Amino acid sequence: TQGDIIYTNTEIQDKGNNGQLQYFWEAFPVGIGRNGITESDIKTTYMFTYMDADSKRPPLSTIMDDYWDLLPIYQPSISDPETDLDIKRVLFAYFPTYRDSPLQPAWSRVLAVGDASGIQSPLSFGGFGALTRHLGRISTAVSEALVKDCLHKDDLGLVNAYRPDLSVTWMFQKAMSIRMKQRDVDPKFVNRLLASNFQIMNDMGMDTIKPFLQDVVRLDGLIGSLARSFVADPLFTPEIVGHVGIPLLVDWLGHLSMLALYTVLHNAVSPALGLYADVLDDHPRQQFQLRRKMEAWKFGSGSDYQFEKDE
Repeated sequence: TQGDIIYTNTEIQDKGNNGQLQYFWEAFPVGIGRNGITESDIKTTYMFTYMDADSKRPPLSTIMDDYWDLLPIYQPSISDPETDLDIKRVLFAYFPTYRDSPLQPAWSRVLAVGDASGIQSPLSFGGFGALTRHLGRISTAVSEALVKDCLHKDDLGLVNAYRPDLSVTWMFQKAMSIRMKQRDVDPKFVNRLLASNFQIMNDMGMDTIKPFLQDVVRLDGLIGSLARSFVADPLFTPEIVGHVGIPLLVDWLGHLSMLALYTVLHNAVSPALGLYADVLDDHPRQQFQLRRKMEAWKFGSGSDYQFEKDE
C-alpha cells in the first residue's frame, strides 16, 4: 500500500493581492484491510497549503478551483476530473492551528479534548492521530483529576501543558508558507527546502524520519537533521533565516532549548521524581501535579515514541 504524505509538484503560486501559496498534496487508498492485502480502487486525495488568517487571503472557493485544475498534473491518469472520477465526497475547510497550543482551560471543571485542545500538529493537522497518541495519557489524567478532585482550571491546564516538541514545529510551518506582502521569494524555495530535508532524514534512517512523519519531534533527530542540512547546503541556511525572519528564529531557539531541557528532565529527573510522587497519597493535589509534569517532560520531548527495536 502506497501513498503520499506531503508532496509538491508545482512552484509557489502567486495570487496577486491575495498573497502567495505553496500547494502540497496528500493521497492514500481507503478501504484497505487490516492486513494491508485487500485491494481498493477508492482513494482520498488532499491538496492543502499553509497560510495565516489575513482577510486578504484567497477564499476557499479559489483554492478548490485550483485543486481541480492541478489534480491532473499531480495524477496524470486523470485528464478530466468530471468524467474520469466517480466522486464519493468533496470536502474543503480551514484547519486552524494556534501558536499558543496546547490551549489552556478558561474555566474550572471544563477540559477541551481533540482538536479543541490544540494538541494537533501545525504541520499535519493530525487531530485524530494526535488524540490517539495522547489517549492513554489524557484518560489517566482525567481519571486522576476526578478521583483526587483536581478540577480547578490550573490543575486541568497541566493535562495539556506546554510542549516544546509542538512549539518547534511552528517554524517548519512558517518556512513552508509565504507572508502577505513578502516578495522576492524564490518560487522553488519550498520545494528545495522539502527535498533537502527529507533526503537527509531518509539518509539518517527510519529512527529519524518515521517519528517526524508521525508528528513526533525529538531532539536527537532534529539536531542531527539540521546539522546535516547545514553541511549539505550551507548557503541555503541564510536564505531560510531571511524567509522566516529573525524574531521567529529567536522564538524557535527558545523552544529548541526547552526541548533539550525536557529531554534531560525526562531522562534524569523523572525516574526519581516518579518514586517520590508514588508515596504522596496523602497529598493528592501535589501527586497529581507532579505526575502531569513528568508526562509533559516525556511527551514534550518526544520521549514517548516507541522505536521498533524497543517494542
